[in-house]
Amino acid sequence: MTIQLRFEQGTLEIRGLAEAEASILPVECRWDVRTNCFRVPALHYANIVLGLIRRKLDYEDEARRYGTIEQGLAIRRAPRPYQSESLAAWKAASKRGVVVLPTGAGKSHVALMAMDVVRRDTLVVAPTLDLVTQWHELLRTGFRCEVGVVGGGEYDVKPITVTTYDSAFLHMDKLGARFGLVIFDECHHLPSQAFSNAALSCLAPYRLGLTATPERADGRHAALDTLIGPRVFERDVSQLAGDFLANYRVERIFVELTTEERERYDAARKVYRSFVESQGIRMGSPTGWSEFIMRSAQSDRGREAMRAYQAHKSLAFSAPSKIRYVDSLLHKHRRDRTLIFTERNKAAYDISKEFLVPIITHQTKISERSEILRDFAAGKYRVLATSKVLNEGVDIPDANVGIILSGSGSVREHVQRLGRILRKKGDKTSTLYELIASGTSEEFTSERRRKHSAYR
Repeated sequence: MTIQLRFEQGTLEIRGLAEAEASILPVECRWDVRTNCFRVPALHYANIVLGLIRRKLDYEDEARRYGTIEQGLAIRRAPRPYQSESLAAWKAASKRGVVVLPTGAGKSHVALMAMDVVRRDTLVVAPTLDLVTQWHELLRTGFRCEVGVVGGGEYDVKPITVTTYDSAFLHMDKLGARFGLVIFDECHHLPSQAFSNAALSCLAPYRLGLTATPERADGRHAALDTLIGPRVFERDVSQLAGDFLANYRVERIFVELTTEERERYDAARKVYRSFVESQGIRMGSPTGWSEFIMRSAQSDRGREAMRAYQAHKSLAFSAPSKIRYVDSLLHKHRRDRTLIFTERNKAAYDISKEFLVPIITHQTKISERSEILRDFAAGKYRVLATSKVLNEGVDIPDANVGIILSGSGSVREHVQRLGRILRKKGDKTSTLYELIASGTSEEFTSERRRKHSAYR
């Protein structure tokens, strides 16, 4: 009996395999009594096919539904040395693996070269609709063909298609056999519980992950080895600055709070800490924050503690003293293009009102966001305030000054914000300012997020 492979709702069905031949199947494979066949996540398709070939077993492949891209890249440019090296490393790893390059180093060009090598129907997965739009234009221009989009209200599948992680999760049970190459942009998003199912449900034998910051606080980045492949190539900011990225410098500036601000900060922090300690909550533990939220909602004292927590954080993040220093920095860099980053939307809106500059937050419509970014690039605006939405995946080559008014303790966020001002353009030198409220919890937060080679 000929062995049959079929794709069914994100899984691979294997029929006709003798018991003695079942050793080629991965340990994740299970016998499905409902359909009388072996069943395994579609991710294992390539290894199963290779096992059948090695054992010289006849099989019918009814699973794969992807074709070849007849025409390669229509527009080519000479790759940078590290781009060629990363492609070679990926090819040597059976065309499966993760390439780690800093923002602005040209990860997308590595992806185009990989597509040109493989020439199979390709799905590109990106975290945001903004990035989907950027990829759509890049692929349409590079391959001179129609490019499909799945997400944002569209469902148009073509041999080359771009989608979001959310849409990949929702539709991979149908799309999982349609593509031979899948490219996960900003692939540190992939190991989340939901998104990882998209990779498991896709049979693409060729996989490429792209990111500047693969590590995750929850440790789930280890799953990338299974979902995509091993880390095959890596370069950091310090290795590429000067030749391929803008030269840069980072300044940490400690801003002293006024006497009034200090008194308000200390009073609010005392109320918050008193409650936390009385409840035996360890805020540094994995469950500390959720415990604080839960218990603070159960009593008047708890609600007072939550208000005090928000008040002391707000003072550290955007005290008037810090805002006044931003004024001096904007005057100093009045001829530059400056991005101001905040942890919270309210602080970004306060900056926008104080200095009469445009703002982009998650509430900004895509059309308005695009118009603001175009005007910033054209020089109509020289300053732009934002909270978190510009941390990732937005190309702003004209920006050469970054001011971090406030941020989280995330290393990834800090590196991404630096990356926004590192695009090479002429001989520009970029400067990142990190404003820290002296003598507050922000000092500890700053130390945590600077644990990266870019800040050594």
